[in-house]
Amino acid sequence: MAEIRSLEQLVTDLKGRPSRRLAVAAGHDPNTIQAAAKAASENIADVTLVGDKERIEQLCIEFGLDAGVFTIIDQPDELRAGAEAVKLVREEKADVLMKGLIGTDKYMRLILNKDTGLLPAKAVLSHVTVLDIPAFRAIHDKLLIVSDVAIIPDPDLSTKIKILQYVVAAAHAFGIADPKVALIAATEKVNAKMQACVDAALITQMNRRGQIKGCTVDGPLALDVAVSPEACAIKGLDSPVGGAADCLVFPNIETGNVFYKGTTVLGGARLAAAVVGTSAPCVLTSRADSEESKFFSIALGCRLAR
Repeated sequence: MAEIRSLEQLVTDLKGRPSRRLAVAAGHDPNTIQAAAKAASENIADVTLVGDKERIEQLCIEFGLDAGVFTIIDQPDELRAGAEAVKLVREEKADVLMKGLIGTDKYMRLILNKDTGLLPAKAVLSHVTVLDIPAFRAIHDKLLIVSDVAIIPDPDLSTKIKILQYVVAAAHAFGIADPKVALIAATEKVNAKMQACVDAALITQMNRRGQIKGCTVDGPLALDVAVSPEACAIKGLDSPVGGAADCLVFPNIETGNVFYKGTTVLGGARLAAAVVGTSAPCVLTSRADSEESKFFSIALGCRLAR
């Protein structure tokens, strides 16, 4: 499988594959419905909108969309609509879940419900973001896969290993056979007083001993040496990952979230993102995300779906 090196290539690749089934929770959302319509029209996903049918039809008229590209399940109540969309995934009638006009807290509670949700027993819920960053692309001509920027506040060692496994699985889905994973810290030197450094060193050693497979891991690595060959040369760092990382694993949510927002708000990055660890990918986009980001996130969810 050829490596997917851009978000456009992700979409093109999906067009040559069988469509996945997308269920949108409270699908009467103006921004989401346009992205979902594009996914349906480009044969990336068969879309079911669970929501207020009258409002959905009004939005289709307003945006010049063909309502016929959707299967619509009429449920005006956002919580019930969310529960119905989750049920479609649980019953394997949908492969990907997406948040529409339902509060994030309600959406996540439905996913996390022990009896009716989508999180398997003892699984760890996390979040994977695929970034197309202009400055990074200028050097490497590829995407950057990062985690966790949205869900896990302060992961311990075992949780960081799960986060690493999720980004590696995403990299494999993008055709990267041996992804290079950088464990990010404030420095590339092991400092026993910094837990991020200690955890990174332990995980790196586990990878080198074959306890973590399917990737090449190194850390701790500061951000500059993780992505910049020039920084590695200046600092004299000899690393199998340094300067060429495919994936970044952050030590905590503050680090990840600041990086994510810095690259998108200030660095002009485009993105696709999904909640993982669940029985099916769950698209969780921000109200501030563009239609394009929502569309690419649908594409990511379809790519990650089993």
